Amino acid sequence: MQRIVHLLFEALMLKRLPRSGYHFLGSGNETVAEHSFMISLIAYVMGRMCPEVDREKLMAMCLLHDLPEARMGDLNYVQKNYVRADESKAVRDLVRGLPFGEEMAALLGEFSEGKSLEARLARDADQLAFLVDLKALADTGRKGPAKWMDVVERRIVTDTGRALAESLMATDWDAWWLEKYIDPSAERS
Repeated sequence: MQRIVHLLFEALMLKRLPRSGYHFLGSGNETVAEHSFMISLIAYVMGRMCPEVDREKLMAMCLLHDLPEARMGDLNYVQKNYVRADESKAVRDLVRGLPFGEEMAALLGEFSEGKSLEARLARDADQLAFLVDLKALADTGRKGPAKWMDVVERRIVTDTGRALAESLMATDWDAWWLEKYIDPSAERS
């Protein structure tokens, strides 16, 4: 039981660990845990859009995908050119002694390989979570994120992910509440 409790405390670190890429954007911020929430929500939606997918596997991949960062830190694309994290060692140490450790390691490995439908959707959800944030920042006047939106959008590989990205890019970040609270013709509840 103590090893499971250690896992929970280790996961707590993600609430305190900032995602480092925002420093290079010049605006915005997010912790790894906040990112993990968003990718998991997107995966939930994608799982409903793709009935053939193993939803539990998809959700688990998204929930766990950045857990090794509690040990390695969050390395962005620039830093990865100079620093090599030993993610496989971090995963081995992370899952050691857990009764479900092999399952976690397998999910993290499958996510990293990106070959299964679930892994491709999970990786797309990872990019879509970043794209949602970039779009909201750009829509509120930040200039830096606009430079990255096309780059992030090109990383999306599944039809479901591309459809979500296309709709996302065509929608203002605040349209969900403007139509209800600003548009006088909208029904009030």
